[in-house]
Amino acid sequence: MSSSVKSLSVSYEPAANPSNTFSNGDWVSGQVTLELLKDCQVESLSVKFKGKADVLWTVHTGNTTIVYSSKEKYFSTKHHFIRDPSHKDHDETLLTNQHGETCRDGKIVYSLKAVLSRSMRINKKDSTKINFIAKEDLSSDSMLMEPQRESKEKKMKLLNSGKVTMDVNLEKTGFFQGEGLKVVAYIVNNSSREIKPKYTVYRKHSFFANGTRNVHTKDLIKEVGEPIPASTSQNVTKVISIPHDAEPSILNCSIIKAEYRLRVYLDVKYASDPEIKFPIVFLRAHQGSSFAPPPAASDFECPYPPAWGFSPAQPPATGQPMGPPPSYEAHGLYPHLSNFGNTHQ
Repeated sequence: MSSSVKSLSVSYEPAANPSNTFSNGDWVSGQVTLELLKDCQVESLSVKFKGKADVLWTVHTGNTTIVYSSKEKYFSTKHHFIRDPSHKDHDETLLTNQHGETCRDGKIVYSLKAVLSRSMRINKKDSTKINFIAKEDLSSDSMLMEPQRESKEKKMKLLNSGKVTMDVNLEKTGFFQGEGLKVVAYIVNNSSREIKPKYTVYRKHSFFANGTRNVHTKDLIKEVGEPIPASTSQNVTKVISIPHDAEPSILNCSIIKAEYRLRVYLDVKYASDPEIKFPIVFLRAHQGSSFAPPPAASDFECPYPPAWGFSPAQPPATGQPMGPPPSYEAHGLYPHLSNFGNTHQ
């Protein structure tokens, strides 16, 4: 039996920015195109907008393979073009902010899916992904503007003598892509050898499923300061440039996290290196900001009004603001960083 449906497709109007990204508060508009070869009986035709996170990895032990997986749903909202009144859907609109980043053993995906349902037929489907980027600023969490300070002292042994001390300060905790991360340190070298201050920014991806955490770390930036002679002290300032394409931190998803640390340490010959680690947060730079990369050429235009659109979710009728999605903490885009450094080393 030949099919009466030639094609079904879903598409969306590009965002009005060079990177074609959407943020919380934006409209997503587009078209669902259904092409028929002949008349047919349709039960429903709908398009769904949803955001979700998935993690999946396997561990091999001998002949045994253990699969770890988990899912988290952020929102799901559906628009019907044709709807069978006998089918009652209870779709909730829970459109909230979240990161659209892809990691090694997991992913966070925002997508549009069109579904055509017909009696006694397999559903016809088409889908497309949306580039969603949360709007972020340092006022979203007061802890992002909090300065950090740590001190470390180490006595030398074996082929070295004396001690070294460093007192390290960061002016804040949150940094935008392209921004300079300023590190100020007062270093006292009361040892018998010269020492070098070194700096490493590294990323940690964590995936959670079935009560288990899978972690991957990667060094992203390494810098070396000038040597500090023996029996001297110096004030040392280092500005580390955060790449424009650095992956933003993901801290409000319960199954996927992208975290960053700054490791400051003193390279001491014939001794273990004293070190200090700071939790830091990377934020996506706003378009047009001094930290954002130059915009690419764009020929965007919207020649006709949208056939359908999804708007931001509205507050409940009570006037109370919407609650956040399932997240790492009860409120806010980021968790309080007072606990951040203790729970994830």
